[in-house]
Amino acid sequence: MSNLFEEDFNPELDLKLERVVSVPPELVWKAWTESEHVVHWFTPAPWKTVDCDIDLRPGGVFRTVMQSPEGDQVDSSGCYLEVEEGRRIIFTDALLPGYRPVGSAFMTSMILIEPHGDGTKYTAIAKHKNVEDRTAHEEMGFLDGWSTALDQLVAYVKGW
Repeated sequence: MSNLFEEDFNPELDLKLERVVSVPPELVWKAWTESEHVVHWFTPAPWKTVDCDIDLRPGGVFRTVMQSPEGDQVDSSGCYLEVEEGRRIIFTDALLPGYRPVGSAFMTSMILIEPHGDGTKYTAIAKHKNVEDRTAHEEMGFLDGWSTALDQLVAYVKGW
């Protein structure tokens, strides 16, 4: 299946994490799409996710509240652009639910889930509006942070 989101990948503006993990795609999907699961793995430790709202449909909300070890909270809201059951989620912080524009957009993200043997090929892409945002995200630790979150997802799912 052709995927414009991936085909349009620009290494000057975009970041990508691609791995094969040892859990089935349906569990990766469930971990990403149900609030009660997202709070257990989404934010790289020692931070944690303390709240999550999901309305899994184009135009629906994807909201997380992350908390630092000191107790500071970061509320992040966005909008789903595309949801392909069991395979793909695209969301952005450029829009609020109902496609309401936001002035402080940072990125659009895609999660692609594909069967791979007994596990899952997992691809996460973060698209940025400019080189400065991409560089800032990379320097914040995109690869380490998103890899840690994926490791946490796998460990959490294996505990079911």
